[in-house]
Amino acid sequence: VQLVESGGGLVQPGGSLRLSCVASGIIFGTYAMNWYRQAPGKQRDWVAIITSGGNTNYADSVKGRFTISRDNAKNTMYLQMNSLKPEDTAVYYCNAFAGNPYWGQGTQVTVSS
Repeated sequence: VQLVESGGGLVQPGGSLRLSCVASGIIFGTYAMNWYRQAPGKQRDWVAIITSGGNTNYADSVKGRFTISRDNAKNTMYLQMNSLKPEDTAVYYCNAFAGNPYWGQGTQVTVSS
């Protein structure tokens, strides 16, 4: 099983980024997919979920700014991040869950002027 995140980088406050997570080795469409993030010196926090049926939910801190989506034909999950704030700075991880969790290696997002 492999989950590979991409799309991170440095962006100014108010800017946007789109993260991707490509999965292999799993039947992607049967998995709930999550985004988590971990800021320096802090615990890893849950950000958003998209179920196998396409239902979504978000942490209060990102609701209205972030959008999670998936393309089962491409085995790919996305996180569109708009109106980014310095407090969104973190390593972002994708997670696949259907009993056993799998994690990607993370992609760094830095929001700074």
